[in-house]
Amino acid sequence: MSKHIVITGTSRGIGFELVKILSNQGHHIYALSRNQQPVAELNLQNVHSISCNLSDELSIDNAIKKIKTQTSQLDILIHNAGQFLNQPFEKTNIADVKAVYETNVFGVFNLTSRLLNAFSKINHTVNISSMGGIQGSVKFPGLVAYSTSKVALICLAEILAEEYKDTEMAFNCLALGAVQTEMFEEAFPGMQAPINAKEMASYIADFALTGQRFYNGKTLQVSNSTP
Repeated sequence: MSKHIVITGTSRGIGFELVKILSNQGHHIYALSRNQQPVAELNLQNVHSISCNLSDELSIDNAIKKIKTQTSQLDILIHNAGQFLNQPFEKTNIADVKAVYETNVFGVFNLTSRLLNAFSKINHTVNISSMGGIQGSVKFPGLVAYSTSKVALICLAEILAEEYKDTEMAFNCLALGAVQTEMFEEAFPGMQAPINAKEMASYIADFALTGQRFYNGKTLQVSNSTP
């Protein structure tokens, strides 16, 4: 059965591949990204490319209004958008840290809340976190803002699962390991990841469609390597 799916961060990498995979399966996709052009140029059926800056409340409101002109229901929300920062802690620029949190944490919080107010029920919400946010996993210098922001997504899924446990909605988190994307290349120049963006997107797509049957409030570690 065709689903109505919101995906953030769709201009490149995993998000871009998710749009292609899920639309080819016949689902209705609402692709949110600051740069809507890459998805728009695909000219895919049942895909709506919508400009959205997750750090801007008005931009989120406008995006939701556009989604509501196309559908009265949402089935799946995939929080894929993320902002990266590699900065030594002693040289911390708090404005840069705030920018990371605006997208990675506050944007997720805000979009989830507003979509639930607009549509009342979303069957499965999937937060895309990182192995850098898993307690006890290997950590890397310079990634304190990014990794701590990903911890928040794990806790958010756990709390929302509890808060909405009497509904049919599920909230889960995927903590991704090394995936060959632009962000990975920025974090680890010259390193080759064992998984590419299309392969990871295929896994995420399947989990988004079926994971709520088996999990709620859980974080799955999707990694076969370090980092």
